[in-house]
Parts: sequence; C-alpha cells; structure tokens
Amino acid sequence: MLSDVSKSWWANILLYGLCLGLLLAALQFSQYRLLSFGNSEKWYMGLIATLFAVLGIWAGRKLTRKPKPAEAFIAPEFRPKEEVLKQLGMTPRELEVLEQMALGLSNQEIAEKLYVSLNTVKTHTSNVFSKLDVQRRTQAIQRAKALGLIA
Repeated sequence: MLSDVSKSWWANILLYGLCLGLLLAALQFSQYRLLSFGNSEKWYMGLIATLFAVLGIWAGRKLTRKPKPAEAFIAPEFRPKEEVLKQLGMTPRELEVLEQMALGLSNQEIAEKLYVSLNTVKTHTSNVFSKLDVQRRTQAIQRAKALGLIA
C-alpha cells in the first residue's frame, strides 16, 4: 500500500511540475507575442491569480473527497441447537435468562429487562444451573457455548 501512495505522490508532483512548466512557457510566449502593450503587468497578475484560483479549487476538491464508507459485516443470525434444548429440557424462558446472563446482566437487570420478578429470575437461573450441571454463572455460560445454546 505504501508503494501505491508513493507512486500517487510522485504522479502528483510530476503533474504539478508539468502544469507549472506549461504556465511558464505560456507566460514567456505571451510576453513576446500577445501582451506586449502598456499594462501587461495587470494582465499577468490577473492570469496568474485566475490560474492559482482554479488550481486551488481543483486541489481542494481532490483533497477533501469524502471517504467511501466501509462495508459492514453482517453475521448470520445465531439459532440455538433445538435437539440440545429438547435433550436438556430447557424452556425458552430459561434460554432467555441464560442469554441475558451471558451478556453480563445481574439478576435484577434481567428481571427488569424480561419484565418478571427477581424471584422468577432466580428460579430460572437455578433451573439452568441444574440442567447444565454447573454451580456458577461462568460455568453455565461456558457450557452453553460449548453445547451451541448461545453465541
């Protein structure tokens, strides 16, 4: 990628050099042929000002281009393994509680999010622990991921 940038940089330098060389040649030619009358300094200044204004507008547009937005990666929707759920006898609500535990929510936060009482969450948590044969939340999450119940 660095070589692409350096090639682009050198191409810009050569382009600017060519443009300025042509401008200088045009000014020298006009000095001898076209604008050899009285107020030629004003013509030169106007021509140079116009050329630099056009060059500034062109450079400004080139340098302030909006970058292309990056394409977002959309992961396929995760679905828990139904056969494992049936084998464990886990209810959809217990799976929801397990998913919320995996997100790191406390029992109180899970209760508020699922619109159930704190005791209901504790009951579901206890059922999940017994069905997964674990004693702690971290073990439950680890086991559920290994079984393909949560992402």
